[in-house]
Amino acid sequence: MSVTILLIILTVGISWYAWKNHDLMHNWIFHPYALARDNSWHRFLTSGFLHADFTHLFFNMFTLYFFGNAVEMTFGAVFGTATGILIYLLIYLGGIIVADIPTYIKHRNDPSYRALGASGGVASVVFSSILFYPTQDICLYAILCVPGFILGVLYLMYSYFQGKRMGDNINHDAHFYGAAYGFIISLALVPAAGGMFIEQISNWRMFG
Repeated sequence: MSVTILLIILTVGISWYAWKNHDLMHNWIFHPYALARDNSWHRFLTSGFLHADFTHLFFNMFTLYFFGNAVEMTFGAVFGTATGILIYLLIYLGGIIVADIPTYIKHRNDPSYRALGASGGVASVVFSSILFYPTQDICLYAILCVPGFILGVLYLMYSYFQGKRMGDNINHDAHFYGAAYGFIISLALVPAAGGMFIEQISNWRMFG
């Protein structure tokens, strides 16, 4: 069984349990105001295993399933199985943590703000995949299919500007910084991927 599947099973199980156990939800959710005062640093990671509802959970896990296996296998092929798994976990779990750092800075004095979800880690994995396979189509709702490098640019722009606007109850900052983290760390770990990324894009043709 792949690490991606294990992460999905773990996240589904914890999210499901937290919906019925309000103490766990309260203690694990990302709450910058509380974190700044009681040093509950575990929230940076544990909040990534909680979700607001079934739709939120399904979308994140569905996306992780389709991108995670490819990234996991890629790192395994480059570094070997054991090291590849550790690096994959660095991308996913690191993405969850790093993506929330700007959110913590922005909301540490806001008692009402809370966030949860694996979006930072999922975005990190998706953009790691885009680095390795930039011209592979990503299909939205199984209808609109766009090469990863194009959708990636649009996604970053959208997340950045929506993060500035705020007000829609979605942590766009986590999406943006998780995506940037996944791409940059993957490139740092596999520098040769940079040249292959450019080569694949330069050979891409819209109608070819």
